[in-house]
Amino acid sequence: MIVDGLRADLVAPQWTPSLARLAARGRRFTQHRSVFPSATRVNSASIATGCHPGSHGLAGNAIALDEGEGLAAVSVGPATFRERWRRATGRTLHRPALTERLAARGGAAIYSNSSPGAAHMQDPDGHGWLYHRSGCHGPGLESIADAQIEAATYDAAGDRILTERLCAALEHDRGHPLHVLWICEPDHSQHELELGSPAHRAVVAGADACVARVVESVDALRERGDEVLLAVGSDHGHETVDEVIPVADLLVDAGLKSGPDSSDVVLASSGMGALLYLSDAARDRCETLAAWLRAQPWCGPVFAGAELGRLGHRDDTALALAFSMAKRDVPNRHGVMGLGHVAGDPFMNSDASGLGQHGGLGPYEGNPCLVLDGPGVTPGVESRRTATVDIAPTVLRWLGVPATGVDGAPLPLD
Repeated sequence: MIVDGLRADLVAPQWTPSLARLAARGRRFTQHRSVFPSATRVNSASIATGCHPGSHGLAGNAIALDEGEGLAAVSVGPATFRERWRRATGRTLHRPALTERLAARGGAAIYSNSSPGAAHMQDPDGHGWLYHRSGCHGPGLESIADAQIEAATYDAAGDRILTERLCAALEHDRGHPLHVLWICEPDHSQHELELGSPAHRAVVAGADACVARVVESVDALRERGDEVLLAVGSDHGHETVDEVIPVADLLVDAGLKSGPDSSDVVLASSGMGALLYLSDAARDRCETLAAWLRAQPWCGPVFAGAELGRLGHRDDTALALAFSMAKRDVPNRHGVMGLGHVAGDPFMNSDASGLGQHGGLGPYEGNPCLVLDGPGVTPGVESRRTATVDIAPTVLRWLGVPATGVDGAPLPLD
């Protein structure tokens, strides 16, 4: 179960009592990290494949594609992205998702209330069953009519619908070895709320209620004699927006980008972290761009060329630079730590000072929660560093399936 956007330090009795109780009886991973950017769609691909972005091929929440007229920024979020990506590159993810690895062993069922693009990254090529409001499918991408799922809303009410469907599947359809539930809250609302405000706390409480419902269903299965490994975590955390910086416009003003919509230098923002793609003719600007970014007070760590490997990205594509925005480890007005600048994003119109965002290397946005509970899991706190790429190999180990070709490692259970 993925509770989208829940930062690790909110797993506490005053915030998430149900998840805190699960953490007390299970194993809590306090040094769990997102891949970069710390954003939903790229981490969805990493959770599904056990691989870093450079291996599975999806670099961020937005990427640059050349669809015949030069590089342009494209959002991964819409339902149309998967086929658009396939047309432009000839494929989707470069590594198999869990649905593909388990197809011959009973398959996997995904119940997702995330953005369509994030949901599709769980099963991009139709090897399993995906239930999402933008459309449901079985193996072979065969459409499934499901009025209840298609009517689910992108909010807490929709999360409750998907949660109940997942629990019904656990109770009545036990043929799949893997079930995945991905709820959109608190991430969806955090982008439009002040972290720590009463409204935000209510949204987090609603997500925690979904956790309680899943734990109830899993416990019922165990009482019947099933051995169930339950993993409840998130894909990233959130921090408070300090200021929105129009990075693309500043690149133009500095003479480093030809124009607002030019294809020579393309910014693909994931919020508090961003990627820069360069056309072949602009590759020689890489070092100049890196030096310019490092000199900006609003910019944090910059990774250029071969340094991209430190973030799990390739350095032999049009992607040339990645950077995290500057951070301040101070509280917002509700006492929630962490402020960071945002790279202005045309695909995220809600960005504003004081609201939640993520995508960079900040200590809270990049620290998603993770709790494992089940047979063979020793209760306690795990302080070794783990990452979202470790979830898939953990699932495969539990099910006795070889985890070949993954970047992550099975999570320690004792």
